[in-house]
Amino acid sequence: MKDEFKKILDSVRAIVDSEKSRNEKLAAICRLLYDSIPHYDWVGFYLADSEHQQLILGPFIGEPTEHVKISFGSGICGQAAEKLCTFVVPDVTAESNYLACSPKVKSEIVVPVMKEGKIVAELDIDSYTLDAFKSDDKELLEQICQWFAELF
Repeated sequence: MKDEFKKILDSVRAIVDSEKSRNEKLAAICRLLYDSIPHYDWVGFYLADSEHQQLILGPFIGEPTEHVKISFGSGICGQAAEKLCTFVVPDVTAESNYLACSPKVKSEIVVPVMKEGKIVAELDIDSYTLDAFKSDDKELLEQICQWFAELF
């Protein structure tokens, strides 16, 4: 993992361990990722409502989105919630089930936050760069989501 990502993980760990509310922690993590990694052009968390099989938009940084609720199975976020695995999409135009937030978005990564085998949230990141997300990004974001699961 890149040294810069290790520094980000140290900062995320401090945020998770802080006395802030869960939403304040989420907002702080969004801001940290958005400000630290140039190809992260939209960073947000969706909270899972398993009873209604949907994701509800939580704190985010970037352009506003009309997708404040996403059904499980719908779009990349909904697919990740349904299949309970990380989705890395190098080119969103190649996805038939993609929910466009902005015409500028070229690639996306969605990482589920799991607690006791159930989805509780997701971290969604869009990039205006084609094929922006590499294995280091996936490793970084999956670690962040593991720590974030502690807050549930």
